[in-house]
Amino acid sequence: MRIIIIGCGKVGRTLAQQLSEENHDIVIVDLAAKKLQEFNEEVDAICVTGNGASIGVLEEAGIDVADVLIAVTGSDELNLLCCLVARKVSECRTIARVRNPVYQRDINFIKERMGISMIINPEYTTAAEITGLLRFPSAIQIDTFAGGSVQIVKFKLLPEFQMSGLPMYKLADRLPKVLICAVERDEMITIPRGDFVLRDNDLVSIVGTHRDCEHFFKQLGLSTRPVKNALIVGGGTLGYYLAQQLCDAKIDVRIVERDHARCELLCERLPGASVINGDGSDRKILLQSGFLSAEAIVSLTSIDEENIFLSQFAKDRTKAKLVTKVNRLAFDSIIQKLDIGSVVYPKYITADNILQYVRALQNAVGSSVETLCRILDNRAEALEFTVKQDSLVANKTLIQLSRGLKKDLLVCSINHNGKVIIPKGQDSIQPGDSVIIVTTQKGLQDINDILE
Repeated sequence: MRIIIIGCGKVGRTLAQQLSEENHDIVIVDLAAKKLQEFNEEVDAICVTGNGASIGVLEEAGIDVADVLIAVTGSDELNLLCCLVARKVSECRTIARVRNPVYQRDINFIKERMGISMIINPEYTTAAEITGLLRFPSAIQIDTFAGGSVQIVKFKLLPEFQMSGLPMYKLADRLPKVLICAVERDEMITIPRGDFVLRDNDLVSIVGTHRDCEHFFKQLGLSTRPVKNALIVGGGTLGYYLAQQLCDAKIDVRIVERDHARCELLCERLPGASVINGDGSDRKILLQSGFLSAEAIVSLTSIDEENIFLSQFAKDRTKAKLVTKVNRLAFDSIIQKLDIGSVVYPKYITADNILQYVRALQNAVGSSVETLCRILDNRAEALEFTVKQDSLVANKTLIQLSRGLKKDLLVCSINHNGKVIIPKGQDSIQPGDSVIIVTTQKGLQDINDILE
């Protein structure tokens, strides 16, 4: 497909890189010629300098033959205007990034009246992901599928679990209703088979229903209850959305924010939260804010280094659930080696949501991607497909399919008429089923792509 991306910032660049890898024709538009020139050296894309809301610039970018326009500049209003102009001069689908809480209440109205196909709010979406983690604090990462009925949950394998040294086939009795679908060790990602042996400190991802994952964690002696209180350091847009969602979930919230005017606004909009005006990197302020008694500490300042430092400080002094926001993507390979709890990347979350939508638009013959999640620090993918009648995998058991499956790929779950099945060899995939695949191979667009 031909895809026009307006905005060559972090999200725009990430999207262009990922979509280019999937063989889409990419045109990226930005006012900064120097930024485009630097980017063009990294990615095979057509670069157009100019204002993405200009009809002339859009025509130069090929709006008349474009399939999708994605507006991810730093301005909500410009993103909406770009989409509106594009809809007036073409039939392409439009996607806008909109971050301001003022517009959040009117998202459905804006989409309907302006004809925008998708509106993505990075901070709101990231806040929802963090809220899920605080409701299941033993998990490092949680991704949901099949309308929320299936989860992939990542956790760290500790010595007290007594699973180290055991091959996968010996764990079948201990894991009757969940499946280990991926293991991260050092810098290696493994989609495990029966002879794979676990080791302490592995980062393990399991798939199952929420209830079955919860039961598994209880067997390990880990907490499955939501946190009762949370300390949020940073009262920006993400902090506001998170506090709002946690208050709605009856979780006590304290926010530390250094800007006095912002504190007054938060007090006005979040009457259920306690707002403390102070520097979150100041040890005295942290201690006065209940740092040592917090069940969750969420670092959401605008400075990555400060967030990492705060989480490391909390790791050494508390047993709280830790969540760390990171904006810059260049050093994710280093950050993943740090023991700072759950790390969230709003840029990746935004790109993943848009990429999922673009893949679904392709609507391949067999079936299309319903859900896409990048897992294990963006080095593996979990995809959900709905199987169609003429799919090559329909009406076949896993044993029949096993010889023809691609390497480093696992069929993790089958949702058949609302019943979640952790599949074994004799289980079959039927038309209409929802199937979850975990793989280190990027770019699968159809359930048939799992076959060699």
